[in-house]
Order: sequence, then C-alpha cells, then structure tokens
Amino acid sequence: MEWLNYHHLLYFWTVARNGSIARAGEELRLSQPTLSTQIKKLEETLGVKLFERQGRRLVLTDVGRTVQRYADEIFRTGRELQLAVKGLPTGQRPRLAAGVADVIPKIMAELLLRPALEAVPDLTLACREGPLPQLMAALSLHELDVVLSDTPAAETQVKAFSHPLGESGVSFLAEPQLAAGLRRRFPRSLDGAPALLPARGTALRRDLEAWFEGEGVRPLAVAEFDDTALLTAFGRRGLGFFAAPTVIAAEVCAQLRVAPVGRAEEVRERYFAVSVERRLRHPAVVALADAARSRTFR
Repeated sequence: MEWLNYHHLLYFWTVARNGSIARAGEELRLSQPTLSTQIKKLEETLGVKLFERQGRRLVLTDVGRTVQRYADEIFRTGRELQLAVKGLPTGQRPRLAAGVADVIPKIMAELLLRPALEAVPDLTLACREGPLPQLMAALSLHELDVVLSDTPAAETQVKAFSHPLGESGVSFLAEPQLAAGLRRRFPRSLDGAPALLPARGTALRRDLEAWFEGEGVRPLAVAEFDDTALLTAFGRRGLGFFAAPTVIAAEVCAQLRVAPVGRAEEVRERYFAVSVERRLRHPAVVALADAARSRTFR
C-alpha cells in the first residue's frame, strides 16, 4: 500500500497558500532548500509536477491546484477533529456544492434543491450552473457533491452514478393572447406557429421534435436557447410558445404571466442526481432525492 507523507503535504500546502517558498519557510521556520527538497519528494511520490516556474514566480500546475483543494479539506478536517475531541464547537457549517445543468428550468432547480435547505440546519448551499460536460468534470474532481441533470451519467464521459429523481410530461405555454389562439385546435394549431426551442442536441429538443413529427405538425423555430431563463424571457414577450415541465407549469404561468396552450405528456422530462457515489450519502442530497421522489414527482 502506498502511504502519503502528510508532512510533505503540509509543506506543499503552506507554499501554495503563501505563493512563495521564502514566505512559507518563514511561517514553518524551515530553510528554503529544505522545503524545496520535501516538495520534490511529494512530487516523486505522486508522480506529478505540482509547481512550475513563470519567471520569478512559482505557479501551481493544474494537478497542483487539485492537490491543493484536497489539502484544504484534509487540514480543515484535522482542525475540526482537534476541536471535536476537546468538546469545542468546530464552527463549520455543513455545505452542499451542487451543479445544475443549464437546460434545467430555474424554477425546477429551486424546487429540487429547496428540501436540502429545509432538511439540514445551517446548510450553506453553493450552486454552480453550466453545461453538463463542465459540471461533470467538476464532479470528477470532487469540486461538486452532486449534479442535477436531465440525462443519466451513462451519456457522459465521466464515471459516475445516476440516481433517478422523477419525471414529468411537458406543457406548452405562451403569452396569453398567443396562447388563446394556439389553444384552439391544439395540437394542429402548432403547425407553422412560432416556437422557442431548447438547443439542438439536448434531450428535450430531440423528444419535442419526435413528438411534433408524430403529431404531423411543424412549428416555426424562431429561436433556440442553451439557457432556459433566456428562453422563457423571450416567451413571456410573446415571441413564440415554449415547453416547460408540467409539474411546474402552474408556477411558471404565475411567475411569467403566461398561459397554457396544451400538454404533451408523451414527452417525458427526466431528472437525475448524479454523484461519484453508488449510494447517496450527503444528508442534503439524500433529503432532496427523497423529497423529489415522494412529493415533487409523485
């Protein structure tokens, strides 16, 4: 079994925090040659380069930044351990770092995450929104505890586990005057109607196009969006109809002052909590998963 020398890790961590071997040496009361030697031994143990020279500056490599994040957690946990065995408060709030795929509507994301805040007292929730590949990369580096996605992990390049939260059909919504016209003869009324669609390649876009084809209608795609917030902002202005999960359709209508056109329950929006763990362990993630399955998508 390979063992990590935590003295070497401490020296690396101190240099990384100070940005200088000289300043780190003053803090640790060690000579610069001694520190350099110990860090080189850590690099040999890990088989990677942790620092590189840029002129006179010492800069962390990409791997070095990853090691620093782990060292932050290791030494923070060590401080908490010392306080805990002395019966003193650790002063640390529980934290959940959650990634939200940008194709998930903001209202849906809030609905899924809210139970975590309700279930875990004093929880600090850190949300990151973005394209799924970026979030999955962050998950693989343990920068995130969970990623909320509309596609399972099997469709990504990262080894992770998908925990189904539930699914919903979709409702078509539009500005009230436009919705009133489209509601008549739905779904035939969608043929040639202005549509605001999710970006090509997304699961929802593929499912919508298959449904349109099955119904024999061909809406006019006036705009395509990666960001659902921007899509709905255009939708509330009457530039076209758009799809939203039926489970949040009433709230979307109330917030954006839009109206329902019709439903396509055959189009299923699926939601997953993706983690690097086969079994969910973070209490906040367990709480949001339980709430989604028992209440939100019941």
